[in-house]
Amino acid sequence: MTLNQALTRRVVRRLCRPLPVAAIVTAVGAVQIRRIINSDREAKQWEITCYSSVPLRILSRGWGWICNKELPVKYRESVYLKYAQMFNVNIQEAASEDLSSYTSLCDFFCRPLKEGIRPIDSKENVVSPADGAVLNVSKVTSPRVEQVKGVTYSLETFLGEHSQDKNEESTNTEVCEKDRNSSCIQSLLKNKENALYQCVIYLAPGDYHRFHSPVDWEVKLRRHIQGELLSVSPKIARLIPDLFSLNERAVYIGEWKHGFFSFTAVGATNVGSIRVYVDEVLTTNERKWKFGSKCREVFLSDSEGKPLKVRKGDPFGEFRLGSTIILIFEAPKDFKFHIAPGDKIHVGQAISCNHI
Repeated sequence: MTLNQALTRRVVRRLCRPLPVAAIVTAVGAVQIRRIINSDREAKQWEITCYSSVPLRILSRGWGWICNKELPVKYRESVYLKYAQMFNVNIQEAASEDLSSYTSLCDFFCRPLKEGIRPIDSKENVVSPADGAVLNVSKVTSPRVEQVKGVTYSLETFLGEHSQDKNEESTNTEVCEKDRNSSCIQSLLKNKENALYQCVIYLAPGDYHRFHSPVDWEVKLRRHIQGELLSVSPKIARLIPDLFSLNERAVYIGEWKHGFFSFTAVGATNVGSIRVYVDEVLTTNERKWKFGSKCREVFLSDSEGKPLKVRKGDPFGEFRLGSTIILIFEAPKDFKFHIAPGDKIHVGQAISCNHI
């Protein structure tokens, strides 16, 4: 055996040494995923830990890489038709029905729709930001918020810790203060006579993957919280508490006519990335940050240094595969939702019903 062969063998052994451990961890995690999915009870902490041990971030980055690869023209129609059949994609709504015009799977996922096919309700102030299924709509009355019936997540953990803007004396309407004398909810409210509400919308793989602004508002900051990339399907959301505060997410915080408003795009398994049009520096689905906080905050402004103004119905961003949008906002106590859990809704459809 030559010296080069010996060195090569030694390097291969060192590289392969962690593989059996990784394979065992992945296998155990995969078993727990199946157990969780097949169970009707809330998952236990050790089961969630096993599920989280599966290298979903690596798998999701790999899937994102595959989806961004250009497909040969001769295969495009057959691949996209198969996908459309599997996930009930309505190709007739797409701006281009010529499937060969989509260069990659990601290009197909994020396809724009025909002009006017999603009219924006002009009477109501709050409209759906996305096509999808309603997982929950409710008034937020506790720091533990219901993600689906009977299963909750932490509001404060979900929104992330606050870093005060050096140009502001106080931003307690934008984040949860750790004040013993006031609850997390009260610290978010600009008007203490108002209440806090949430709306959770799940985008399935076959849905329109772009999302829009649900209201007229000013976007002041973005908080990128790096976490897990667990599935956010309704089945998993019913079984894993704190799912939304475990996963990677981009939280956009600002104000609308009634006070506090937040728009959160939640990452998930096999979501290649989250893209937000007003925030070009956002990069999701990266390697885990090795140093410092797992939360990165950026204050957003226009060319004059003022908060970004976004109009109701404006294109806001896109998922590179389905995921979840969560709205948490302040409104008067007589605010009423026009939708209910289980409803299928579309971009621009009214989700409020009393013109507030």
